Amino acid sequence: MSKEAAKAKKNEGNTFFKNKQYEEAIAKYTEAIALDGTDVTFFSNRSACYAALNKWEQAADDGKSCIMVDKNFVKGYFRQALALQNMDQIENAIEATKRGLGIDSGNVDLKKMARELEETLRMKKVDAAVALAQSQLKADEINEAFRTVDGALRLDPENKKLQSLMSDIQPKRERLEKQRLAGLNPNERIKEEGDVKFKAADFEGAIKKYTQCLDAITDKSSDLAMKCYGNRAACNKQLSNFDGTIEDCTYVLEHRPDDVKALVRRAQALEACERYKSAMQDVRQVLAYGPETCGKASYDLANGMQHRLTRLIQQLKNG
Repeated sequence: MSKEAAKAKKNEGNTFFKNKQYEEAIAKYTEAIALDGTDVTFFSNRSACYAALNKWEQAADDGKSCIMVDKNFVKGYFRQALALQNMDQIENAIEATKRGLGIDSGNVDLKKMARELEETLRMKKVDAAVALAQSQLKADEINEAFRTVDGALRLDPENKKLQSLMSDIQPKRERLEKQRLAGLNPNERIKEEGDVKFKAADFEGAIKKYTQCLDAITDKSSDLAMKCYGNRAACNKQLSNFDGTIEDCTYVLEHRPDDVKALVRRAQALEACERYKSAMQDVRQVLAYGPETCGKASYDLANGMQHRLTRLIQQLKNG
């Protein structure tokens, strides 16, 4: 009986909705929900009313309620995403569209909204980068400003503000770079030549330079030596010389046991050599530091490796 009464209240709400009497419609849908909280359309219709009144928080809550009642009700994801979009919670809105498209990958409304949201997020990132770069430039943080603008130009290559900022930053950065290079000692210059080759993906050439630098360094535990060993390990990893990677990372870790990059690289090389238990030891050490200490990217990478290595080790135990 309550279900029939609830549908009657819904029908009354629909009449109010058609006449754009949204407050009255909300009252009727609320009565319907009180009688029957299992009908997803009651929440969906009320969400639409809240949206019409620009009450986006309530609209988002009802969109979420739709999903809680029926996770396959795709319109619920759309309702929630629309409300979150208007609350300027763009990333959360994108997540809602992704979950909806996971239910119905061909939904036209969700696909259109997803494209709009991605474009909005892209432009927000560009605008934020412009503001940050302007602040960095004003503070004479030239290298930081360059990195900010360079990254933003990948998102929006034709952006006039970014192009203008880069025109201001580039000559200042070049002057700073000339000053930096002029202050390098001979060994540091060799290491710098290796870095240039590394960035150009000439890994064999970079290895020769890092080795040349190491041969010339007396103190093999110095910062310069540690950088050369670390960078040479990265080159060896790119060339699938995993034994060389392990050897260089091990040397670094003998002097700097908490070096996260060396731990991650060695773990990857050990895994490639099917030395899974040894790789797991390095991975667990990284995870023990936590994301705040080792950085989110390294932590997430180590976490993924841990799950993979656990499966591989278990497979070996099972024969």
